[in-house]
Amino acid sequence: MALRSFLVGFQEGNVVTESGISDITIIGGGPVGLYAAYYAGLRQMRTKIIDSLDQLGGQLATLYPEKYIYDVAGFPRVIARDLVKNLIEQAQQYEPEVHLSQTVKTLDRDESQQCYVLTSDKGVHRTRTVLICAGAGAFHARKLSVPDAAPWEGRGIHYSVGAKQVFAGKRLLIVGGGDSALDWAMNLHGVASHITIIHRRNQFRAHEDSIAKTMALGVSILTFWEIKSLVVTDNTLTGAVLVNNQTHEERSVHADAILPQLGFISSLGAIKDWPIKVQGHSIMVDQKMQTNLAGVFAAGDVAGFDGKLKLIATGFGEAATAVNFAKTLLDPKAKAFPGHSSEMGPQTLTTIVPGTHATVV
Repeated sequence: MALRSFLVGFQEGNVVTESGISDITIIGGGPVGLYAAYYAGLRQMRTKIIDSLDQLGGQLATLYPEKYIYDVAGFPRVIARDLVKNLIEQAQQYEPEVHLSQTVKTLDRDESQQCYVLTSDKGVHRTRTVLICAGAGAFHARKLSVPDAAPWEGRGIHYSVGAKQVFAGKRLLIVGGGDSALDWAMNLHGVASHITIIHRRNQFRAHEDSIAKTMALGVSILTFWEIKSLVVTDNTLTGAVLVNNQTHEERSVHADAILPQLGFISSLGAIKDWPIKVQGHSIMVDQKMQTNLAGVFAAGDVAGFDGKLKLIATGFGEAATAVNFAKTLLDPKAKAFPGHSSEMGPQTLTTIVPGTHATVV
């Protein structure tokens, strides 16, 4: 099936009847989950992906599709939507069964069939192994703690960037001091007419290179400043009153758009009630990426272990590790090490697993 028709199937919301028991069910269709689906196909595993969103790609697709990503191996920089498109195409070779707009609620064990039973808000899924790639879990952006901000959400206050052109020619005020704040300053430089960043501290929680590049662009950066109130003229957002949290000085800045990048509030949802070890917002795993339940794995931001780094790059490696060790549980004769893909012929790489489906529920 061509990539285009595969994506059209997502948009049309085709419905199929579930059948059989999957070898592995991946909870989460973000970048790590998609790479896991590719690797599971490579290991000839009957694969299923379940995601609560209405499209694949996770935060890359829903929050910042036009944002450049700089730390994916092999790409000096890549737009998020293009990375998602390539990951979908990579996974689609093996035609995983995909279920969108579906939230998994419970995890049970059926010993008679030697499988796990996942119950969602739309059905029941039986699977030999489970890989949780739920990112940070269910999430929503931290909101500005400013009076009367809510009515301006989407009308001047934006917590995500769906299209850069929304900010074309506008005076943009970015709030925050993390990677997202600085990344958007770089991404929107030349799109917005002027960019100002305010941060409540004088230290940034961002990559050193991002800080240096943002400063080199000539972006206005104000530290120790926070928004006290909004400025509205003729029923239009035109700026904000800032307050310095050290001196208590106040000043006004012009802004046609405000982009708060204050992080996210996340929750594991129903997963936190499963019989797996959870610390904080992380599912604890061993060196095989396996939880305390045999056959239940986790990878990506949701997985926790000593020395954890929450990066897309490390998430890809964790996904490959989890899938390869899940394979050894399904087939004790299989080796965890799959061999190098460069040693496999093209026919091997494009072999479709009998009985798999590229259909969407």
